Amino acid sequence: MASSNSTNSRWQTDGKFFRCGSDRIHPRMVTYGPLPGGWPNCFREDFKRIAAASFDAIRIYELPCPRMLESAADCGLKVFAGLSWQQDSDFISHASRLSAAKIELAEWLTQHGDEPGLAGVFVGNEIPADLVRWMGPLKVQNALEDLIALGRQIAPHLLYAYANFPSTEYLEPGNADFTAFNIYLEQEDRLTRYLRRLHHVAGDRPLVVSEFGLDTQRHGEARQAELLQNAIAICEAEAVAGFTVFTWSDRWLSGGLEVDDWSFGLVDRDGKDKAALKAMREIKRTDAMIPIHSPKPAITAIVCTRNGRGRISTCLEALLGSDCSADFEVMVVDDGSTDGTSDFIRAHYPQVELVRIEAGGLSVARNIGAQLAKADILAYTDDDCEPDREWLQRVLQFLQNHPDHAAVGGPNLPQRPQHWREAVVCAAPGAPSHVMLDDLTAEHLPGCNLVVRKSALEQVEGFDPRFHAAGDDVDFCWRLQNRDLTLGFDAGAFVRHWRRPSLRSYLRQQLGYGRAERMLIAKHPQRFGKSGTALWEGMIYTGAPLRVSRHAIIYHGSVNEGAYHPQLVAVQPQRDIAEGFDDWKSQLTLKLISWLAPALRAWHRNRRLLSLMPSLPRLPKLHTHANPEQWHIDGVERDVLIGKLLELGWKSSTDGEYWDLKKEATQVMLATEKGDKGAMRTLVRVAGDSSLLHGDLAGFWVVIRTA
Repeated sequence: MASSNSTNSRWQTDGKFFRCGSDRIHPRMVTYGPLPGGWPNCFREDFKRIAAASFDAIRIYELPCPRMLESAADCGLKVFAGLSWQQDSDFISHASRLSAAKIELAEWLTQHGDEPGLAGVFVGNEIPADLVRWMGPLKVQNALEDLIALGRQIAPHLLYAYANFPSTEYLEPGNADFTAFNIYLEQEDRLTRYLRRLHHVAGDRPLVVSEFGLDTQRHGEARQAELLQNAIAICEAEAVAGFTVFTWSDRWLSGGLEVDDWSFGLVDRDGKDKAALKAMREIKRTDAMIPIHSPKPAITAIVCTRNGRGRISTCLEALLGSDCSADFEVMVVDDGSTDGTSDFIRAHYPQVELVRIEAGGLSVARNIGAQLAKADILAYTDDDCEPDREWLQRVLQFLQNHPDHAAVGGPNLPQRPQHWREAVVCAAPGAPSHVMLDDLTAEHLPGCNLVVRKSALEQVEGFDPRFHAAGDDVDFCWRLQNRDLTLGFDAGAFVRHWRRPSLRSYLRQQLGYGRAERMLIAKHPQRFGKSGTALWEGMIYTGAPLRVSRHAIIYHGSVNEGAYHPQLVAVQPQRDIAEGFDDWKSQLTLKLISWLAPALRAWHRNRRLLSLMPSLPRLPKLHTHANPEQWHIDGVERDVLIGKLLELGWKSSTDGEYWDLKKEATQVMLATEKGDKGAMRTLVRVAGDSSLLHGDLAGFWVVIRTA
């Protein structure tokens, strides 16, 4: 793997990963500070030791001073800054707190955003779940998106994200460059499973572990070293784009107070190396690729095309340049092209196996490719796709590690649009999508990223030749499952897929999908409802980050104390219109075709005029109460208050989407604001008979009515 220590080129996203210049990078980072007593007079000694331990970057929790950025760059390190602001308080009701954060970010980026040692900015870190619910998840998400948009307006060359954690899994900014999660899971199988889930939360963008560590006071240095080594290996295997160790030193400041009952550092309070730091130096840089040797090609990449001369070059260049340790062949099946596609391939790509057939449709072309392929693994993609450089290796490795799966696929990411119409199409519904039964097993894989064992393909007698342009992959996946054969999903095995270049061609594509669905209904009637819509058992993923919307229902757990707060959504969010194209014209056009395309598709599927009527989303029931009172109690946390109220006969509210506790007809929500040096204030919202709550609390704490 190429070194990521170059400071003369900015880090950028590269599909599900990062790159520096033309080199793909897999950053290893360590958090640094805040330190008791403030920053040292000189950073060079620490930064040299950090670089020597194979780290590429440091993550800090405030906006760094120029000398920190300069020292990091001199030592070959990048810096991820952190915006430190009043995020542990109600910044929605008190808008000045958010405004102050925006002013601070804008002023700092204007002065220091061009520093070569700066990689990006975290605009927030673990906003407490109780406060998120108090303020409203959608409002908090919008605030984070506003901070990112502001930063990108001033310094667009930097990377922006929010450091999330499992308790607010739904709080993903739609405009972040990558998804970042602070995770502390000691069991390897649980870490593996949760990373797979987070890939679906992240959608098309890179997934970064922004904190991971272990306390040596309770677990010992040997266990810390072992856990970090294992976690890095797991993250590499699970296509995690970056990994961050928490933290560099046991000297650690939290909320203005020095922490002495936890020791997460790689060095102790005297600056001496722990076993984990030595282990980090010994971890070899790998590309997580297992060499695969075979007397014949291990995999055949099959590209079926008709009149694809003008678009197939990008696909073939990507396949021929694959980073694959096994032998592979690239085959093009020309399905009766009349534009000179075959002559073009013979002239420019002699190393490609070319098969020319009479026009018979996509399924026929795919079957002929399978018959002539030398390998036992068949990798199908389309002529308007650009497979990632690691695509072939990753799917091979997946099938090697999961012999129970008959097929595997991964995400298909839209290419950067060239104009506003393409941007609208990229955000529109109806793009080829994977459907997941769980975080590893798919119900459907699009044909643009579909890799199958030849033995499984032969078992179901290949693709149905009645499907000429669409629907073939849906039918194929369903027939595999009818034979109890399973489909896997690898989040790192992605292809870039050009969407339709115009609104007309997009709508024509949707009509074609409608005709294909009509054929699917005739062949698989049990998989469709009365309206003609497919009855998927799994969830359709669009590639957008899985963020909260007004349609979402969030499971907070009893009194909002669940460790993980998943959300149930009826419809996955669509991708946002690409930045730079999201003006009123694009937004209006997107709304129009988001109604028109499904309606036209349904009409071609059902041939009923009622199909053209727009379907209205079913909104969840909102639990509102007129004029709830708001109080606050200083110096006490919500869990203490909840404990006391439970002793006094209050119960966990059945309205778990909103309220925490209930007694008779009175309901209560609580959230705690935290400040420096242990200062705290618990906010209380009351609906119903407020005197009931006031009477129960008056004997213990001073309750103050909030204006």
